[in-house]
Amino acid sequence: MEHWVVQIGNITVNMDTLITMWAAMLFLIVFAFISTRNLSIIPNKLQAVCESVLGFFWDLTDSMIGKDEGRKHIPLVASLFLFIVTANLMGQLPLRLIEIKHGELASPTNDINMTAAMAIIVLIYYVGAGLKKKKFKFFLHSFNPIDIIVFFVEILEMFTRPLTLALRLFGNIMAGEIFIGAMLGITAYFLPIPVMFFEVLVAFIQALVFTMLTTVYISSAVQEEH
Repeated sequence: MEHWVVQIGNITVNMDTLITMWAAMLFLIVFAFISTRNLSIIPNKLQAVCESVLGFFWDLTDSMIGKDEGRKHIPLVASLFLFIVTANLMGQLPLRLIEIKHGELASPTNDINMTAAMAIIVLIYYVGAGLKKKKFKFFLHSFNPIDIIVFFVEILEMFTRPLTLALRLFGNIMAGEIFIGAMLGITAYFLPIPVMFFEVLVAFIQALVFTMLTTVYISSAVQEEH
């Protein structure tokens, strides 16, 4: 599936994924606004669901980072998960029924630029958190030869981590959309439905993998070594 490409000066923009990215963000903003109205000690169904989701991230950060430190990073971790899930699902029905002149409305995570941008945000965030927590020791504990070698290995790892995050999410979502497109090309009825249900599961799994790896990176950056 080809992207709907628009040339703006010297910049090439994938308009299909740009539209769905803003649609995903708008949906989450509206959902957050609605779900935080009229909060009560006795929650309604929507509030109960949101509290359950937030409780999941509390447990995740508490177990992987620590209770005191982990809660500080819930805004990033939870936002990443909710956005990636929403973005992954944007390329499924009913958006596939909307025909545009230059193709289809693909998931934002079907664009390597989108996944790379999120991975770079994660990189900047956990490096910043590590520097704030450990100062210079985040990079180099001492000046002995072993620690200097470890320093260069960790610098290399900092570049490979966002690369693997971006490629894993992009590759899985793009492969799923191509597979569904092939099934729709063979027959528009019945055959693509099981694949679409499977891709919904993949959308949640990939969001969870991205989020858990982000939590692991933050944990390794802020926790003191023993």
